[in-house]
Amino acid sequence: MLDVLWAMLGGLGLGMLFYGGLWWTVSQLPDFRRPALILLGSALLRMGAMLGGLYWVAGGEWLRMLPCVLGVLIARLAVTWATRLPSPRGAAEIRHAP
Repeated sequence: MLDVLWAMLGGLGLGMLFYGGLWWTVSQLPDFRRPALILLGSALLRMGAMLGGLYWVAGGEWLRMLPCVLGVLIARLAVTWATRLPSPRGAAEIRHAP
């Protein structure tokens, strides 16, 4: 049972790193001279860290991979919630594109 908890916490950490890195990269794109190159480099770095981290945390066992992936999904929800933009006044009334 402790293995499952550690796998989920490891997945949570990996997900925070992945999605937090994505948020940081996208928020910094206007400051870069070549944003496409930065975006590609960030994607390769984040995917490599995620895949290597998932394999390391799960130890190659699929039973530990499931809680690890669940931790990544929880991290996605947490980062999405934490980095959302404040809604403008009356945004709840808008139901279509302008």
